[in-house]
Amino acid sequence: MRTLALILAGGRGSRLDLLSAHRAKPSVPFAGKFRLIDFVLSNCVNSDIFNIGVLTQYLPHSLNNHIGIGKPWDLDRKQGGVTILQPFRGKPGQTDWYEGTAHAIYKNLSYLKNQSPDQVIILSGDHVYEMDYGKMVDYHIKKDADLTIAAQPVPYEEASRFGILDCNQEKKITDFVEKPVDPPSNLASMGIYVFKYDVLIEVLKKYCTHQSTDFGHNIIPPMIEENNVYLYEYDGFWRDVGTLGSYWETNLELVKSIPELNLYDEEWKMQTRSEEKPPAKFGRYGKASCSLISNGAIINGEVENSIISPGVYIEKGAVVRDSIIFNNSIIRSNSVIDKTIIDKEVEIKENCKIGYGDDYTPNKEVPDLLANGLNVIAKRAKVPAETKMGRNCRVHSYVGINSFDGKDISSGSTITSGIGKKIAEGDEKTIEELNI
Repeated sequence: MRTLALILAGGRGSRLDLLSAHRAKPSVPFAGKFRLIDFVLSNCVNSDIFNIGVLTQYLPHSLNNHIGIGKPWDLDRKQGGVTILQPFRGKPGQTDWYEGTAHAIYKNLSYLKNQSPDQVIILSGDHVYEMDYGKMVDYHIKKDADLTIAAQPVPYEEASRFGILDCNQEKKITDFVEKPVDPPSNLASMGIYVFKYDVLIEVLKKYCTHQSTDFGHNIIPPMIEENNVYLYEYDGFWRDVGTLGSYWETNLELVKSIPELNLYDEEWKMQTRSEEKPPAKFGRYGKASCSLISNGAIINGEVENSIISPGVYIEKGAVVRDSIIFNNSIIRSNSVIDKTIIDKEVEIKENCKIGYGDDYTPNKEVPDLLANGLNVIAKRAKVPAETKMGRNCRVHSYVGINSFDGKDISSGSTITSGIGKKIAEGDEKTIEELNI
């Protein structure tokens, strides 16, 4: 039985705020050396699925470069392998953008027909988990299902973020509501669907009569009434890292003594494309505890309960605590970083305190995203020496030292500049010109 995997990787991920302003959400770094899409690609290969289409759209450049021809995942093959499926241009100056998850698949019907698989597994490119898709496909075939949806319980207070479903004793799904305000249960769809190939073609042609078509809103509810739709319960580690809080928490789960997600499992390897860098180096005064330290990092200060990406440089006297530092950023001497996400190529000058004090005033611009004390400093920003920054603060990309008005940055503040604001708003022309 031939299985085709289609990975939906075109979303912006606005709830990740500045982290996804200049890159597609599946391209956001994770666990130091990986990117989010590495998990679903590695799951496919570990499940012996080697025929994969990746549907990209929003700022796809870094994602396309990361995947390339798929060599790190053993997907550089003459038959099968990985294919990047981007929206194509029709008339001059016009792009036929995808409008919804189902619409994205519908616009690639010719690709599906050329592959002619027996079943199609549709996956999200921005979740963190390890899963053998082969077991789900076998279950789907055994049930003779038209559609099988993977799901697992989530806390009730988080259920409104997901598609929520219900089923009978035979695991046949009887109800599905996309992101309900008042969830009827806490059984959440994982965004993993296995379709019979011919059924998928049929429902896409039937329901994609207008551009804005999603599986959760437009495809699954009528299929529950008309087709055999079954639940596949998954009890392993799975996280939707779609918010800044969940992203930070899921990263820091990895520094536990025995984390639930095992990145060191030789039987289920997570692959990625990464630069060749020398081993991490600790200077005379460098030390780290309960942390992930990636290749190429140089540690002369202290690191506690943090994720350090490749090429990060931490000077003597600096302390990094409960934080995530992306590639090639620099923390200068005697600066203290607490509960902060720092994007790539950021420089924190000497004697700064980032994440300071007990004032947890929510961010004034995005109070729904930053209210629990987490700070975010975006790509290539520079923070001047002796800055004291409170909690729930944001610093936009390319913000320079002259953009800071004084040394004390109160909790809930946003520091920006003309370029930084354009990048935060997703201005593609500015992002392309800066080649980020």
